[in-house]
Amino acid sequence: MGTTYVTTQVFDLARINKPYEAEFLIDTGSIDCMAPGEELERIGIQKERKSIYELANGETIEYEIGFARITFQGQETVAQIIFGPEGIEPVLGVVVLENLGFVVDPGTNQLKKVAAKPLK
Repeated sequence: MGTTYVTTQVFDLARINKPYEAEFLIDTGSIDCMAPGEELERIGIQKERKSIYELANGETIEYEIGFARITFQGQETVAQIIFGPEGIEPVLGVVVLENLGFVVDPGTNQLKKVAAKPLK
């Protein structure tokens, strides 16, 4: 499977500051989003707590997280976001995709809006 990116804007909850905008890697194996911590601090995202995450290699690491407005392809949701290390590639996790009704088409590696979100 190839890699998929989407231009994404991250805002503070009140939309007071200018957003952080970047090409985010869509990672359906990641639960939460991640962006460089210095960028999140610059736009006013507050650190709320710490959470432990398991990396692809099995290593566990603790990160600080906050809440942000995440916007892409004309859609917006509020989600947890990880304060990543400086220079980290921004990641869009699966929770945001599911909240907004998107999936990654495995044939084209493109984002696809689902007709309806399941409620079963």
